[in-house]
Amino acid sequence: MPFESLRAFRRGVRLAKATARGRLRAHTRNPPSLVGAFPDYASAMTAVPKNRIRGCDNEEVAEVPFELMCQVTLWDYPVIHWLNLSRRKGLRLVDAGGHLGTKYIAFEPLLPVTEFDWTVYDLPAIVEAGRNRQKAGALPAGIGFESDLGRVGPVDLLLGSGLLQYLDIPFAELVARLPNRPERIVLNKVATREGPTVVALERVGNARMPYQIRNRAAFEAGFAQMGYALRDQWEIPPLSRVIGTHPALGQSVSRGYVLDRID
Repeated sequence: MPFESLRAFRRGVRLAKATARGRLRAHTRNPPSLVGAFPDYASAMTAVPKNRIRGCDNEEVAEVPFELMCQVTLWDYPVIHWLNLSRRKGLRLVDAGGHLGTKYIAFEPLLPVTEFDWTVYDLPAIVEAGRNRQKAGALPAGIGFESDLGRVGPVDLLLGSGLLQYLDIPFAELVARLPNRPERIVLNKVATREGPTVVALERVGNARMPYQIRNRAAFEAGFAQMGYALRDQWEIPPLSRVIGTHPALGQSVSRGYVLDRID
């Protein structure tokens, strides 16, 4: 057998074994963090086992390790850089998928966040948890919380850090629901791949939520269709992920983007 053919054969055997292990573990008490490969969000939601919490809109997801999420990571620095370049007194920022205002808290030592009019947009259960913590004095008063995009008011900058994997509507539709088209959009931790878009199920405690890995080319082509120009982008190698039950699909590539409105 030629050397290249032998190497391909061995690689195939390794993938087959990894696939079998992942699919067996999917039915145990300790499944892989990502399982399944579905064509869209709705199909993934339908596949959530009946004994598991479905999706992100629940108190258990709201209580994921808060202190850890409030720490600055290496891949936060491009976001901090662009927020600093964008800042002006009273800049109206919507932190979509911003959970309990964790980026506001994480960035505060490095960025004058109090200069921003900072509103977290998230699901009702997350927003309720945020407001309750804020009333108890556990969150800064400078963070606004809203679960209705129609109530966020004019937007200068849209921030989406770790949002797009969990978004249940097309990204262009989210932007279209805002009261106006923001001047700038900053995205971080966007899961992409070179093949077709695939949606897995992510394990978060007792919850299972769709986790979308987008086709990179199609996603980036959509920027111009939305009326935005790509200003900057970066990769985040440590956040690459493999679907445990479908390792043959390869690793995702996590990316960040800065988009400027074309006027």
